[in-house]
Amino acid sequence: MLAITLYTKDGCCLCDTVKNELAEFAAEFPHDLQEVDITKDADLFARYRFFIPVLKIGDKTLKAPITKTDLQTVLHAATAR
Repeated sequence: MLAITLYTKDGCCLCDTVKNELAEFAAEFPHDLQEVDITKDADLFARYRFFIPVLKIGDKTLKAPITKTDLQTVLHAATAR
């Protein structure tokens, strides 16, 4: 099972889109999604506030804009190991 971290904040519609796309891929790419609210940590907020959603999947990081194709490519690469 893949460990995926989503850096997000309340009201982020792009983050909601990525979560929905991950849900669509769940059968093909089982994963454990951990959501991290960047507003709860000053360092994370400074690092990611202009880039959310940010996904960490294995050693890969995706920053907005994240296309469905980009997401699928990284999921494939992460499960190919």
